Amino acid sequence: MAIIKSMRSLKGVHVPHCKNTEQLASVVFRDVSEVIIPMQQHMGAPCKPTVKAGNLVKLGDKIGDTEEFFSAPIHASCSGKVLRVDDFWTVNGVQTKAVVIQNDGEYTVSDSVKKPFISDKDDFIAAIRESGAVGLGGAGFPVHVKLAYKNPEIIDKLVINAAECEPYITSDYRECLENTDAVLEGIKAVKKYLNIKQVYFGIEANKPEALRLLDEKTADDPNFHVVQLKQLYPQGAEKSIIYATTGIKVKAGKLPADCGVIVMNVSSAGFIGKYLETGMPLVSKRITVDGDSVGNPQNLIVPIGTPIRAVLEYCDGDLGCKKLLMGGPMMGTPVNSVDTPVIKNNNAILVFSHNDILGKQTTSCIRCGKCVSVCPMGLMPTMLEKAYDRKDADALNSLQINLCINCGCCSFICPAKRQLAQKNQLAKAFARKNTKKS
Repeated sequence: MAIIKSMRSLKGVHVPHCKNTEQLASVVFRDVSEVIIPMQQHMGAPCKPTVKAGNLVKLGDKIGDTEEFFSAPIHASCSGKVLRVDDFWTVNGVQTKAVVIQNDGEYTVSDSVKKPFISDKDDFIAAIRESGAVGLGGAGFPVHVKLAYKNPEIIDKLVINAAECEPYITSDYRECLENTDAVLEGIKAVKKYLNIKQVYFGIEANKPEALRLLDEKTADDPNFHVVQLKQLYPQGAEKSIIYATTGIKVKAGKLPADCGVIVMNVSSAGFIGKYLETGMPLVSKRITVDGDSVGNPQNLIVPIGTPIRAVLEYCDGDLGCKKLLMGGPMMGTPVNSVDTPVIKNNNAILVFSHNDILGKQTTSCIRCGKCVSVCPMGLMPTMLEKAYDRKDADALNSLQINLCINCGCCSFICPAKRQLAQKNQLAKAFARKNTKKS
Protein backbone atom coordinates (compact mmCIF):
# COMPACT_ATOMS: atom_id res chain seq x y z
CA MET A 1 0.00 0.00 0.00
CA ALA A 2 1.12 3.58 -0.61
CA ILE A 3 2.29 5.75 2.27
CA ILE A 4 -0.62 7.60 3.86
CA LYS A 5 0.08 11.29 4.42
CA SER A 6 -1.83 12.35 7.51
CA MET A 7 -2.65 16.01 7.94
CA ARG A 8 -4.42 15.36 11.24
CA SER A 9 -2.74 16.42 14.46
CA LEU A 10 -3.54 17.72 17.89
CA LYS A 11 -1.88 20.99 18.86
CA GLY A 12 1.84 21.30 19.44
CA VAL A 13 4.97 23.27 18.62
CA HIS A 14 7.68 23.22 15.97
CA VAL A 15 10.96 22.45 17.71
CA PRO A 16 14.49 22.32 16.23
CA HIS A 17 15.13 18.72 15.16
CA CYS A 18 18.93 18.58 15.59
CA LYS A 19 19.01 14.97 14.32
CA ASN A 20 22.80 14.92 14.12
CA THR A 21 23.12 11.13 14.43
CA GLU A 22 20.38 10.00 12.04
CA GLN A 23 22.85 8.70 9.45
CA LEU A 24 25.13 7.00 11.98
CA ALA A 25 24.69 3.24 12.32
CA SER A 26 24.51 2.00 15.91
CA VAL A 27 27.73 0.85 17.56
CA VAL A 28 27.76 -1.95 20.13
CA PHE A 29 29.60 -0.73 23.24
CA ARG A 30 30.32 -3.33 25.93
CA ASP A 31 33.62 -2.14 27.39
CA VAL A 32 32.38 -1.44 30.88
CA SER A 33 33.95 -2.77 34.09
CA GLU A 34 30.75 -2.99 36.12
CA VAL A 35 27.05 -2.44 35.68
CA ILE A 36 24.59 -0.95 38.18
CA ILE A 37 21.14 -2.45 37.65
CA PRO A 38 18.29 -0.79 39.60
CA MET A 39 15.27 -2.86 40.60
CA GLN A 40 12.92 -0.04 39.55
CA GLN A 41 13.11 0.48 35.79
CA HIS A 42 9.41 0.52 35.00
CA MET A 43 6.06 1.85 36.08
CA GLY A 44 4.51 -0.23 38.85
CA ALA A 45 5.94 -2.30 41.68
CA PRO A 46 9.73 -2.49 42.06
CA CYS A 47 11.46 -5.85 41.88
CA LYS A 48 13.22 -7.55 44.77
CA PRO A 49 16.78 -8.75 44.17
CA THR A 50 17.02 -12.53 43.70
CA VAL A 51 20.83 -12.54 44.02
CA LYS A 52 23.28 -11.47 46.68
CA ALA A 53 26.90 -10.39 46.92
CA GLY A 54 29.29 -13.10 45.81
CA ASN A 55 26.89 -14.84 43.42
CA LEU A 56 28.09 -15.55 39.90
CA VAL A 57 25.64 -14.62 37.16
CA LYS A 58 25.46 -15.04 33.41
CA LEU A 59 24.02 -12.84 30.70
CA GLY A 60 20.22 -13.12 30.82
CA ASP A 61 19.96 -14.54 34.34
CA LYS A 62 17.02 -13.15 36.28
CA ILE A 63 18.34 -11.01 39.14
CA GLY A 64 15.14 -9.28 40.25
CA ASP A 65 11.44 -10.08 40.30
CA THR A 66 8.18 -9.67 42.21
CA GLU A 67 4.83 -11.42 42.47
CA GLU A 68 3.06 -8.18 41.55
CA PHE A 69 1.43 -8.25 38.11
CA PHE A 70 2.12 -4.58 37.40
CA SER A 71 5.88 -4.96 37.17
CA ALA A 72 8.58 -6.52 35.00
CA PRO A 73 11.53 -8.72 36.00
CA ILE A 74 15.13 -7.56 35.76
CA HIS A 75 17.97 -9.56 34.16
CA ALA A 76 21.77 -9.51 34.24
CA SER A 77 23.19 -7.53 31.33
CA CYS A 78 26.60 -9.19 31.52
CA SER A 79 28.27 -12.20 33.10
CA GLY A 80 30.37 -11.84 36.20
CA LYS A 81 30.26 -11.58 39.98
CA VAL A 82 27.69 -9.72 42.06
CA LEU A 83 29.77 -7.22 44.02
CA ARG A 84 26.97 -5.88 46.20
CA VAL A 85 23.27 -5.08 46.47
CA ASP A 86 22.99 -1.39 47.36
CA ASP A 87 20.30 1.10 48.21
CA PHE A 88 19.80 3.26 45.15
CA TRP A 89 18.05 6.55 44.36
CA THR A 90 16.57 6.76 40.89
CA VAL A 91 16.70 10.00 38.89
CA ASN A 92 13.02 10.48 39.78
CA GLY A 93 13.82 10.45 43.49
CA VAL A 94 12.57 6.93 44.26
CA GLN A 95 14.58 4.74 46.60
CA THR A 96 15.05 1.15 45.49
CA LYS A 97 17.73 -1.55 45.43
CA ALA A 98 20.40 -1.98 42.76
CA VAL A 99 22.50 -5.02 41.90
CA VAL A 100 26.12 -4.17 41.05
CA ILE A 101 27.85 -6.75 38.85
CA GLN A 102 31.57 -6.91 38.08
CA ASN A 103 31.69 -7.55 34.33
CA ASP A 104 34.02 -10.40 33.42
CA GLY A 105 33.96 -9.27 29.79
CA GLU A 106 32.92 -12.71 28.54
CA TYR A 107 29.16 -12.12 28.25
CA THR A 108 28.55 -15.82 28.82
CA VAL A 109 24.89 -16.55 28.03
CA SER A 110 22.74 -18.15 30.75
CA ASP A 111 21.30 -21.62 30.24
CA SER A 112 17.91 -20.06 31.04
CA VAL A 113 17.96 -18.13 27.76
CA LYS A 114 15.80 -20.22 25.48
CA LYS A 115 13.36 -19.47 22.69
CA PRO A 116 9.94 -19.33 24.39
CA PHE A 117 7.26 -21.86 23.53
CA ILE A 118 4.02 -20.07 22.66
CA SER A 119 0.77 -21.69 21.62
CA ASP A 120 -1.83 -19.09 22.60
CA LYS A 121 -2.40 -15.61 23.97
CA ASP A 122 -1.79 -16.60 27.60
CA ASP A 123 1.58 -18.14 26.69
CA PHE A 124 2.45 -15.02 24.73
CA ILE A 125 1.66 -12.60 27.55
CA ALA A 126 3.50 -14.81 30.08
CA ALA A 127 6.56 -14.89 27.81
CA ILE A 128 6.51 -11.13 27.36
CA ARG A 129 6.46 -10.70 31.12
CA GLU A 130 9.38 -13.09 31.56
CA SER A 131 11.33 -11.11 28.97
CA GLY A 132 11.26 -8.01 31.17
CA ALA A 133 9.80 -5.95 28.34
CA VAL A 134 8.71 -2.38 29.12
CA GLY A 135 7.79 0.49 26.86
CA LEU A 136 11.10 1.60 25.37
CA GLY A 137 9.92 4.99 24.21
CA GLY A 138 10.35 6.55 27.64
CA ALA A 139 7.33 5.70 29.81
CA GLY A 140 8.49 2.24 30.93
CA PHE A 141 4.98 0.74 31.09
CA PRO A 142 5.23 -3.09 31.43
CA VAL A 143 4.31 -4.45 28.00
CA HIS A 144 2.51 -7.56 29.26
CA VAL A 145 0.14 -5.37 31.29
CA LYS A 146 -0.77 -3.37 28.18
CA LEU A 147 -1.37 -6.57 26.20
CA ALA A 148 -3.52 -8.17 28.91
CA TYR A 149 -6.38 -5.71 28.54
CA LYS A 150 -9.59 -6.88 30.21
CA ASN A 151 -11.77 -6.57 27.09
CA PRO A 152 -9.48 -7.73 24.26
CA GLU A 153 -12.37 -8.31 21.86
CA ILE A 154 -12.84 -4.55 21.36
CA ILE A 155 -9.21 -3.94 20.31
CA ASP A 156 -8.77 -4.02 16.56
CA LYS A 157 -5.99 -1.48 15.94
CA LEU A 158 -2.30 -1.48 16.80
CA VAL A 159 -0.45 1.83 16.45
CA ILE A 160 3.34 1.63 16.24
CA ASN A 161 4.95 4.83 17.50
CA ALA A 162 8.03 5.75 15.49
CA ALA A 163 7.37 9.50 15.47
CA GLU A 164 10.46 10.35 17.55
CA CYS A 165 9.55 14.02 17.64
CA GLU A 166 12.00 15.04 20.41
CA PRO A 167 15.07 16.98 19.25
CA TYR A 168 18.38 15.09 18.95
CA ILE A 169 17.06 11.55 19.53
CA THR A 170 17.44 9.11 16.62
CA SER A 171 17.49 5.73 18.39
CA ASP A 172 14.00 4.74 17.17
CA TYR A 173 14.87 5.86 13.65
CA ARG A 174 17.91 3.59 13.68
CA GLU A 175 15.70 0.79 15.03
CA CYS A 176 13.50 1.17 11.95
CA LEU A 177 16.49 0.93 9.62
CA GLU A 178 18.69 -1.59 11.42
CA ASN A 179 16.17 -3.95 12.98
CA THR A 180 13.33 -3.79 10.46
CA ASP A 181 12.62 -7.52 10.19
CA ALA A 182 12.51 -7.98 13.97
CA VAL A 183 10.15 -4.99 14.27
CA LEU A 184 7.79 -6.57 11.76
CA GLU A 185 8.01 -9.99 13.45
CA GLY A 186 7.14 -8.42 16.78
CA ILE A 187 4.16 -6.67 15.22
CA LYS A 188 2.99 -9.90 13.58
CA ALA A 189 3.13 -11.70 16.92
CA VAL A 190 1.09 -9.03 18.69
CA LYS A 191 -1.44 -9.09 15.84
CA LYS A 192 -1.67 -12.88 15.91
CA TYR A 193 -2.06 -13.49 19.62
CA LEU A 194 -4.29 -10.48 20.34
CA ASN A 195 -6.33 -10.97 17.16
CA ILE A 196 -5.72 -7.41 15.99
CA LYS A 197 -6.69 -6.63 12.43
CA GLN A 198 -5.18 -3.25 11.51
CA VAL A 199 -1.67 -1.86 12.08
CA TYR A 200 -0.81 1.84 11.74
CA PHE A 201 2.88 2.70 11.66
CA GLY A 202 3.33 6.42 12.44
CA ILE A 203 6.58 8.11 11.35
CA GLU A 204 7.26 11.84 11.02
CA ALA A 205 7.90 13.23 7.55
CA ASN A 206 11.54 14.03 8.36
CA LYS A 207 12.38 10.30 8.27
CA PRO A 208 11.87 9.47 4.57
CA GLU A 209 14.20 6.46 4.51
CA ALA A 210 12.27 4.74 7.32
CA LEU A 211 8.97 5.54 5.62
CA ARG A 212 10.21 4.09 2.33
CA LEU A 213 11.65 0.95 3.91
CA LEU A 214 8.58 0.13 5.99
CA ASP A 215 6.30 0.77 3.04
CA GLU A 216 8.41 -1.51 0.85
CA LYS A 217 8.48 -4.30 3.45
CA THR A 218 4.71 -4.22 4.04
CA ALA A 219 3.47 -3.46 0.53
CA ASP A 220 1.66 -6.82 0.22
CA ASP A 221 -0.29 -6.48 3.49
CA PRO A 222 -3.53 -4.49 3.08
CA ASN A 223 -3.95 -4.33 6.86
CA PHE A 224 -0.63 -2.58 7.43
CA HIS A 225 -0.68 1.21 7.00
CA VAL A 226 2.50 3.32 6.94
CA VAL A 227 1.43 6.83 7.96
CA GLN A 228 3.55 9.91 7.33
CA LEU A 229 2.98 12.34 10.18
CA LYS A 230 3.38 16.10 10.23
CA GLN A 231 6.59 17.33 11.82
CA LEU A 232 5.10 18.60 15.06
CA TYR A 233 6.00 18.07 18.70
CA PRO A 234 4.58 16.14 20.61
CA GLN A 235 3.40 14.02 17.69
CA GLY A 236 4.58 10.89 19.49
CA ALA A 237 2.38 11.45 22.54
CA GLU A 238 -0.08 8.57 22.84
CA LYS A 239 -3.30 10.47 22.18
CA SER A 240 -1.65 12.58 19.50
CA ILE A 241 -0.35 9.66 17.45
CA ILE A 242 -3.63 7.77 17.78
CA TYR A 243 -5.50 10.72 16.31
CA ALA A 244 -2.90 11.40 13.62
CA THR A 245 -2.80 7.79 12.42
CA THR A 246 -6.38 6.56 12.91
CA GLY A 247 -8.52 9.69 13.36
CA ILE A 248 -9.72 8.42 16.75
CA LYS A 249 -9.86 10.94 19.60
CA VAL A 250 -9.36 9.40 23.03
CA LYS A 251 -11.63 11.36 25.34
CA ALA A 252 -10.79 12.46 28.86
CA GLY A 253 -10.98 9.61 31.33
CA LYS A 254 -10.62 6.96 28.62
CA LEU A 255 -7.69 4.72 27.79
CA PRO A 256 -6.63 3.97 24.21
CA ALA A 257 -7.75 0.37 24.69
CA ASP A 258 -11.24 1.65 25.56
CA CYS A 259 -11.29 3.02 22.02
CA GLY A 260 -10.06 -0.20 20.44
CA VAL A 261 -6.41 0.86 20.13
CA ILE A 262 -3.09 -0.30 21.60
CA VAL A 263 0.01 1.87 21.12
CA MET A 264 3.50 0.37 21.12
CA ASN A 265 6.88 1.99 20.61
CA VAL A 266 8.79 0.73 17.57
CA SER A 267 11.78 -0.34 19.68
CA SER A 268 9.46 -2.34 21.93
CA ALA A 269 8.11 -4.15 18.86
CA GLY A 270 11.67 -4.78 17.66
CA PHE A 271 12.65 -6.23 21.03
CA ILE A 272 9.65 -8.57 21.03
CA GLY A 273 10.60 -9.82 17.57
CA LYS A 274 14.16 -10.59 18.69
CA TYR A 275 13.07 -12.14 21.97
CA LEU A 276 10.67 -14.56 20.31
CA GLU A 277 13.51 -15.72 18.07
CA THR A 278 16.34 -15.91 20.63
CA GLY A 279 14.85 -15.94 24.13
CA MET A 280 17.29 -13.23 25.23
CA PRO A 281 15.50 -10.96 27.72
CA LEU A 282 15.81 -7.16 27.80
CA VAL A 283 19.48 -6.69 28.71
CA SER A 284 20.67 -3.94 26.35
CA LYS A 285 19.43 -0.63 25.01
CA ARG A 286 20.03 1.56 21.97
CA ILE A 287 20.63 5.17 23.01
CA THR A 288 21.48 8.40 21.23
CA VAL A 289 24.43 10.27 22.73
CA ASP A 290 24.52 13.90 21.62
CA GLY A 291 24.63 17.54 22.68
CA ASP A 292 27.14 20.37 22.34
CA SER A 293 29.37 18.81 25.01
CA VAL A 294 29.78 15.51 23.14
CA GLY A 295 32.77 15.37 20.81
CA ASN A 296 31.69 12.21 19.01
CA PRO A 297 27.86 12.01 18.91
CA GLN A 298 26.51 8.58 17.97
CA ASN A 299 23.98 5.85 18.60
CA LEU A 300 25.19 3.14 20.94
CA ILE A 301 23.82 -0.25 22.00
CA VAL A 302 24.91 -0.66 25.61
CA PRO A 303 24.30 -3.14 28.44
CA ILE A 304 21.55 -1.97 30.77
CA GLY A 305 23.22 -0.64 33.89
CA THR A 306 26.15 0.95 32.04
CA PRO A 307 27.21 4.09 33.96
CA ILE A 308 26.78 7.28 31.95
CA ARG A 309 30.42 8.05 32.77
CA ALA A 310 31.57 5.13 30.59
CA VAL A 311 29.31 6.22 27.73
CA LEU A 312 30.60 9.81 27.84
CA GLU A 313 34.21 8.70 27.97
CA TYR A 314 33.65 6.57 24.87
CA CYS A 315 31.88 9.41 23.02
CA ASP A 316 34.32 12.12 24.12
CA GLY A 317 31.71 13.79 26.30
CA ASP A 318 32.35 16.44 28.94
CA LEU A 319 32.12 14.80 32.39
CA GLY A 320 31.86 18.25 33.96
CA CYS A 321 28.98 19.40 31.77
CA LYS A 322 26.46 22.00 32.89
CA LYS A 323 23.38 20.01 31.90
CA LEU A 324 22.95 16.23 31.62
CA LEU A 325 19.68 14.65 30.49
CA MET A 326 18.31 11.15 30.16
CA GLY A 327 15.92 11.54 27.22
CA GLY A 328 15.18 14.56 25.08
CA PRO A 329 15.37 18.28 25.89
CA MET A 330 11.56 18.61 26.03
CA MET A 331 10.60 15.72 28.32
CA GLY A 332 13.93 14.30 29.46
CA THR A 333 14.94 13.90 33.09
CA PRO A 334 17.85 15.94 34.48
CA VAL A 335 20.64 13.80 35.93
CA ASN A 336 22.96 15.05 38.67
CA SER A 337 25.68 12.40 38.42
CA VAL A 338 27.59 10.82 35.54
CA ASP A 339 27.66 7.61 37.58
CA THR A 340 23.92 7.17 37.00
CA PRO A 341 23.28 3.98 34.98
CA VAL A 342 21.44 3.58 31.69
CA ILE A 343 18.08 1.87 32.28
CA LYS A 344 15.50 0.11 30.11
CA ASN A 345 13.41 3.10 29.09
CA ASN A 346 16.36 5.47 28.54
CA ASN A 347 16.56 6.33 24.83
CA ALA A 348 19.14 9.13 24.93
CA ILE A 349 21.89 10.82 26.90
CA LEU A 350 22.20 14.50 26.05
CA VAL A 351 25.02 16.67 27.34
CA PHE A 352 25.15 20.46 27.15
CA SER A 353 27.61 23.18 28.11
CA HIS A 354 24.76 25.47 29.20
CA ASN A 355 21.59 25.21 31.22
CA ASP A 356 18.51 26.50 29.41
CA ILE A 357 16.58 26.97 32.64
CA LEU A 358 19.10 28.83 34.77
CA GLY A 359 19.74 32.34 33.60
CA LYS A 360 16.40 32.84 31.83
CA GLN A 361 14.64 35.85 33.27
CA THR A 362 10.99 35.13 34.02
CA THR A 363 8.59 38.03 33.61
CA SER A 364 4.89 38.50 34.26
CA CYS A 365 2.36 36.74 32.06
CA ILE A 366 1.45 39.00 29.12
CA ARG A 367 -1.80 37.11 28.42
CA CYS A 368 -0.82 36.31 24.85
CA GLY A 369 -2.56 32.93 24.96
CA LYS A 370 0.24 31.11 23.14
CA CYS A 371 0.42 28.38 25.79
CA VAL A 372 -3.28 27.65 25.30
CA SER A 373 -2.97 27.64 21.51
CA VAL A 374 -0.27 24.92 21.49
CA CYS A 375 -1.39 22.61 24.31
CA PRO A 376 -2.22 19.23 22.69
CA MET A 377 -4.62 18.44 25.53
CA GLY A 378 -6.49 21.74 25.23
CA LEU A 379 -5.56 22.94 28.72
CA MET A 380 -5.08 26.48 30.01
CA PRO A 381 -1.60 26.50 31.56
CA THR A 382 -1.74 30.04 32.95
CA MET A 383 -4.95 29.32 34.84
CA LEU A 384 -3.46 26.08 36.12
CA GLU A 385 -0.44 28.01 37.34
CA LYS A 386 -2.61 30.46 39.23
CA ALA A 387 -4.73 27.69 40.76
CA TYR A 388 -1.61 25.92 41.96
CA ASP A 389 -0.08 29.10 43.38
CA ARG A 390 -3.18 29.60 45.53
CA LYS A 391 -3.23 25.84 46.35
CA ASP A 392 -6.76 25.32 45.01
CA ALA A 393 -7.17 21.59 44.35
CA ASP A 394 -10.81 21.94 43.29
CA ALA A 395 -9.88 24.48 40.62
CA LEU A 396 -7.03 22.28 39.39
CA ASN A 397 -9.39 19.35 38.99
CA SER A 398 -11.97 21.54 37.29
CA LEU A 399 -9.27 22.67 34.84
CA GLN A 400 -8.40 18.98 34.25
CA ILE A 401 -4.81 19.08 35.44
CA ASN A 402 -4.75 15.28 35.27
CA LEU A 403 -4.77 15.50 31.46
CA CYS A 404 -1.38 17.23 31.31
CA ILE A 405 1.15 14.96 29.57
CA ASN A 406 4.21 17.01 30.62
CA CYS A 407 5.19 17.68 27.00
CA GLY A 408 6.61 21.11 27.82
CA CYS A 409 4.98 22.92 24.90
CA CYS A 410 3.65 25.66 27.18
CA SER A 411 7.07 26.50 28.62
CA PHE A 412 8.71 26.26 25.20
CA ILE A 413 6.36 28.78 23.57
CA CYS A 414 6.00 31.22 26.50
CA PRO A 415 7.58 34.61 25.70
CA ALA A 416 7.63 35.45 29.42
CA LYS A 417 9.74 32.30 30.06
CA ARG A 418 7.37 31.12 32.78
CA GLN A 419 8.01 27.60 34.00
CA LEU A 420 4.50 26.42 33.24
CA ALA A 421 5.35 22.77 32.57
CA GLN A 422 7.19 22.43 35.87
CA LYS A 423 4.30 24.06 37.72
CA ASN A 424 1.89 21.62 36.05
CA GLN A 425 3.75 18.63 37.43
CA LEU A 426 3.75 20.10 40.92
CA ALA A 427 0.06 20.88 40.47
CA LYS A 428 -0.75 17.29 39.44
CA ALA A 429 0.94 15.93 42.54
CA PHE A 430 -0.78 18.51 44.75
CA ALA A 431 -4.21 17.76 43.28
CA ARG A 432 -3.78 13.99 43.75
CA LYS A 433 -2.79 14.47 47.36
CA ASN A 434 -5.52 16.96 48.23
CA THR A 435 -8.53 15.66 46.32
CA LYS A 436 -11.19 14.10 48.53
CA LYS A 437 -12.16 10.60 47.49
CA SER A 438 -15.91 10.08 47.04
